[in-house]
Parts: sequence; structure tokens; C-alpha cells
Amino acid sequence: MGHTGAGSPGFARMQKAGGIAALSIAAAYLAAIPYFLVIVDYPGVIDPVQKLIMLRDNYTSMYLMHLFSFEFVAFALIVVTLALYQRLKDGSPTMARLAAVVGFIWAGLLLASVMVFNYGMGIVVQLYATKPDQAVAAWQVIESVAMALGSSGGEVPGGIWILLLSAAALGARLFPSALNWLGIVIGVAGILSAVPALNALGVVFGLLQILWFVWLGVLMLRRGTAIA
Repeated sequence: MGHTGAGSPGFARMQKAGGIAALSIAAAYLAAIPYFLVIVDYPGVIDPVQKLIMLRDNYTSMYLMHLFSFEFVAFALIVVTLALYQRLKDGSPTMARLAAVVGFIWAGLLLASVMVFNYGMGIVVQLYATKPDQAVAAWQVIESVAMALGSSGGEVPGGIWILLLSAAALGARLFPSALNWLGIVIGVAGILSAVPALNALGVVFGLLQILWFVWLGVLMLRRGTAIA
């Protein structure tokens, strides 16, 4: 299928940038998973006081990892969103526009999440040295806001984004059908993870999303205006 401007150098550069950004997102996720789940075991620390101690002891590395795995990913998502809009706008204009809007919203929420988390973490770590009880109480509020912005209660923005992109690509016959159907499965899992009883689907969304970004990134780096 042909695309307006698909043969232009600008189109090729944007697609290459999108491919690099997609692979970078996958790399960021792969680095974040062992850090948060194994090295600091953030989800496993339930006691509020112990959580503050963990933040204090790992402040620098956690600050940098949040920048890398959330803020960096947010900006990369913007690039991927623009590149995919460029590719899909002729074959499926309405869905391409909707996906672009949702992609920008998701990136904005991730940026807000990491800024709230990192700034709040710095405040409570300092406060803990003199007023530990106040620090613990403050962190419970700050963490709730940061996690909500980061879609911890359900991967709805990301799920809708991937679902719209995959449906648009499937209708426009872009990218392999297997990749598009994988995206639909990921999108549905992300949306359903907002249901309390199905919150575990967020893990499925996160893990399969890595595969989706790698596959998408490789395809976008290929030369040509259409990928079958």
C-alpha cells in the first residue's frame, strides 16, 4: 500500500527514529524488571517504614532508574507514536489520529508519574532523618498518586494505544498479521487489567509489550514503505 511521502528521506528518517525508540523502550523495560523486582524488590516491601528505609538506602539508583525506565520511555513513546501515525494515517486515518492522541496522553501520564515519584522521594528521604512518622505518612500519599499516574491500577492508556494501533495496522494491511493480533491481545489485556479481579493481566500486558516493541522496532528499521 502506498503512502503519501513514503519514499521521501523525511519519512525514512522518522521510521528509523521510531524503530530505534521502540527498541529502546524494550531495553528500558528489560533493565527495569530485574532492578525493581530483584535488586530492590520494591513491590515486595509492604511495611511503610521498611519502604522508607529502602528508598533512603537506594535513593540514587532508584532515582536514575525511574528516569531511565519511565521518563526516557515517555519521550521514546512520543517518537514511536509520531512514526506510527506517519505510517498509518493514509490507510486508517481515524484510528491513526485516535491512537496518536492516546499515545501522547500515555506519555504525559508517565512523565507526570516519574516526576511526582522522584521529587516526592527526595522530600521524604530528607524528612525521614528528622521526622520519620511524617515521612512515612507523606510517602503513602505521594506513592499512591505516582502509581496511579503510572497506570498501576490498570494499564488502560497503554492498552487502548496498542489496541488502536494494531487494529489500524490490521485494517490497512501493514506489518505482519501475527504482530497485529499480538497487539490486539496485549491491548485487551491492558484494558481488562483495570478490573480489580483481573489486575494480574497487567503483568501479561507488560511482558508481552516488550516482545511487541522489539518486533515493531525491527520492522520499522527495515527499508521500504510497506511491510508484509
